[in-house]
Amino acid sequence: MILHRYFARRFTMTFLATLGGFMLLMLLIDLVEQLRRFGGVATFAEVLQLSLLNLPDGLYGILPLIMVLATIAMFLGLARSSEMVVTRAAGRSALRALVAPIVVTLVIGCIAIAVFNPLVAATSKEFEARESALKSGGPSVLAISSGGLWLRQGSDTSQTVIRASKTNLDGTELMDVTFLTFTPDGGPTRRIEAETAQLSPGAWTLTNAKVWPLDRSRVAEQWATTHTELRIPSTLTADQIRDSFGTPSSIPIWELPAFIDRLEVAGFSATRHAVWLQMELALPAFLLAMVLIGAGFTMRHQRGGRTGVMVLTAVLLCFALFFLRNFAQILGENGQINPVLAAWAPPLAAIGAAMGLLLHLEDG
Repeated sequence: MILHRYFARRFTMTFLATLGGFMLLMLLIDLVEQLRRFGGVATFAEVLQLSLLNLPDGLYGILPLIMVLATIAMFLGLARSSEMVVTRAAGRSALRALVAPIVVTLVIGCIAIAVFNPLVAATSKEFEARESALKSGGPSVLAISSGGLWLRQGSDTSQTVIRASKTNLDGTELMDVTFLTFTPDGGPTRRIEAETAQLSPGAWTLTNAKVWPLDRSRVAEQWATTHTELRIPSTLTADQIRDSFGTPSSIPIWELPAFIDRLEVAGFSATRHAVWLQMELALPAFLLAMVLIGAGFTMRHQRGGRTGVMVLTAVLLCFALFFLRNFAQILGENGQINPVLAAWAPPLAAIGAAMGLLLHLEDG
């Protein structure tokens, strides 16, 4: 038990040291990039805040790389100090020595998806909002709630809020739709209800629409008009609507199942978000696969010039697994394979292969 605690403490300290090194390096690189982009329109304090907000997302993306490097660093240190030799001489196999790092890895993975994931989602949203403000691009034009789909479009003379109960996959055809137009000072000027609204370049085309003028000097119902077809100018495009969803990583994992349900009710495809949810749930298994691959090539006593080759092999295999996982994610998002299979197959296959390698090296 004492040996397990020692290995767990050693692995945790190595992981934290590696994480701290990457944190400092990424902060400096991102700070230079943000200064290049916004140095002329923002103060240094604002640019530093942008970099700090962007840092959690960057660290979360390279967490598997940090994990494999921490594993390699720890086991190389144990091998060079002959601690692994002593452990084996005391009757403990290398597989039993892996128990503590495995437990620590699973704990780190659970903390990552339970705590770090919502933190990344919050900081990513704030980063995108501040970046949009500096670019003068405005906030997102789309929101989905239990009340339906909400869109916003505007010009120099008016702002229009659009609500629809349902839409097609890309948000360009709305059903049971309401348009509310406001003046720049916030007063309502017109309300329109229609059966459908089709987005075309430069305008919405409404069918079976009814228009109420919201003028205090007139009775709205008395002056209401009906139109079989009505065109309303629009500055929105299909790309703007799709981009308003942002990335699935901007939604905390605790809110993601409900968001997926709202997407499906609204008529959008939720495949991308369903794949991301499964990828996040599979993160502890993926981190475990990284640890086992790193350990498989560095646990044995290193002799001569083989150390560099073994480390390079471990890192390259981990990169190959990382790209295989991303490829499976793309297949899942395109609907080629099931989201659960896309998320869980690569790490589970890697764990099986790494365990086979460890058993072969230990027992022959």
